[in-house]
Amino acid sequence: MNDANTSARAQILGSLRRSLRRGPLEGAARQAVEQRLADPPRGPAVARADLPQAGKVALFCQWADANNATVARVAAADVPGEVAAYLARNNLPSEAAMAPSPQLDRYDWSSQRMLALRRGRGDARDQVSITGAFAGIAETGTLVMTSGPGHPVSLNLLPDTHIVVLREDDIVGGYEDVWTRLRARYGKNNMPRTVNTITGPSRTGDIEQTIELGAHGPRRMHIVVVRD
Repeated sequence: MNDANTSARAQILGSLRRSLRRGPLEGAARQAVEQRLADPPRGPAVARADLPQAGKVALFCQWADANNATVARVAAADVPGEVAAYLARNNLPSEAAMAPSPQLDRYDWSSQRMLALRRGRGDARDQVSITGAFAGIAETGTLVMTSGPGHPVSLNLLPDTHIVVLREDDIVGGYEDVWTRLRARYGKNNMPRTVNTITGPSRTGDIEQTIELGAHGPRRMHIVVVRD
């Protein structure tokens, strides 16, 4: 950060502190801020997600189902077959845009000869996307997606059907566990540009309080939970 940017930042932060009737950020106040940034305090945890791992997986699946997603629990070898079977059950095309992620390379997609996959970003022509997930949150049945070369954000938003492959080991109890994982995985100065939290398919109740699926994103979400 150059001197001009530093000066502008200091002016903005100083203005905010004055509006809050706080003095300059120096001495003990600065030390307290630096300590909080160096060792962030952990927020409250929800008791219902304080479970053994098997219980977290079951709770995640329960809440995902309650939030209009569909869930299948399979062995790793059965992931491509489950994806192909889901598309067939729902009369969906056997074509999909898949995230170019090493996380998905462990599965034998070539075993499904009728499944046509394109690796890369999503666009308006794609009807189905397949991605991994950084984590699943048992507390609410929420998926956490981190952006990057291996997971373009457009795959979360553009296709009408979103299929997510989630390992059981990546299911955590609550949101605080996700932030701890993010800091450990990326480091504080290398965080992903975007972190999306997604709970079920897109929906809205803005029009006459009637729930409509697919308002701002996928209308279908299928989560393939992989037994480790």
